[in-house]
Amino acid sequence: MRYQHDERVVLTLDAGGTNFVFSAIAANREVIEPVRLPAETQVLSRSLETIESGFRQVMDALDSPPVAISFAFPGPADYPNGIIDNVGNLPAFAGGVALGPYLEERFGLPTFINNDGDLFAYGEAIAGLLPQVNELLADAGSPKRYQTLFAITLGTGLGGGLVHRGELFIGDNSNASEIWLLRNKLRTESFAEEGACIRSVRRSYAEAAGIPLEDSPSPQEIESIARGVSAGNQKAATCAFAKLGEVVGDALANAITLLDGLIVIGGGISAAHGVFMQPLIDEMQSTIATYDGTPMRRIVQQVFNLESPEQSRAFVAGATKTILVPGTTREISYDPMKRIGIGTTVLGTSKAVGIGAYAFALHHIDS
Repeated sequence: MRYQHDERVVLTLDAGGTNFVFSAIAANREVIEPVRLPAETQVLSRSLETIESGFRQVMDALDSPPVAISFAFPGPADYPNGIIDNVGNLPAFAGGVALGPYLEERFGLPTFINNDGDLFAYGEAIAGLLPQVNELLADAGSPKRYQTLFAITLGTGLGGGLVHRGELFIGDNSNASEIWLLRNKLRTESFAEEGACIRSVRRSYAEAAGIPLEDSPSPQEIESIARGVSAGNQKAATCAFAKLGEVVGDALANAITLLDGLIVIGGGISAAHGVFMQPLIDEMQSTIATYDGTPMRRIVQQVFNLESPEQSRAFVAGATKTILVPGTTREISYDPMKRIGIGTTVLGTSKAVGIGAYAFALHHIDS
């Protein structure tokens, strides 16, 4: 289910609290210069006018008519029915707004709306980490293949998405993969997102460095300090990302025990994987105990950092062996090593969301 050669056009929207960015995708690529309009977040009628105007400007720039509209929009929402109930950064949509049906009426096009974490997962499953890993396994002659991808985004929040066998799983209440609400290992009264986002890295650095939060640098600067590239408190910077890695690792261990597949990390903080990935993996590979205190592995699978060439090679190699079917001369190759690979976005987070939205629309039209 790859659409890199499909010339059908789908209209897209990146809906943020500051700007609405409209575009069009064909063959997994943008085909126009995006249209950027100031976001109208408070008054519903004005917000709808802005959205309609943005899509019409995109259509006017196209050489061929679009076949669908597909985009990410903040929830809570009933995504399959296109109903938004946002009370966060887009309060104009509080109380339930049938945005999808509204756009279908205005443009006469099927309209698909999803969560950005879900579409990020879908994009990476269609054209990113999942096919890349399976291609590496095939090239190495391994019988192992992956069909499940769990995605998280680390940025202003902690998002998630799940794809299995080419299908996006959103749950019966449009509420699956909400990893942000898992319990926070380091502060069990809080949820995981509080220890796994931009504000958590800045807070941890400020606490460790003994400075006010408002004086704490950005995560990008803190990463640079941790690597010794920029001046600052290197111990505090390393500690800040180690805490993030531990919280995310614990949340992923809980999630992957149920899901069992590859993991891809996106969002702005993903670029700092060099300073948080090992603490994350250490947490996933740590121990848990029985009631009598006997330690056992936290999860069954071995975890490999796909950003490390050495670990990536070990992951791909696995432990393939050939066995005989009892009582016959028939041979079967299999790989008994239960393992998970964790990598960062192959496509880039924004591009993955766009490709996910595009592929989701075409997949449903074709179905």
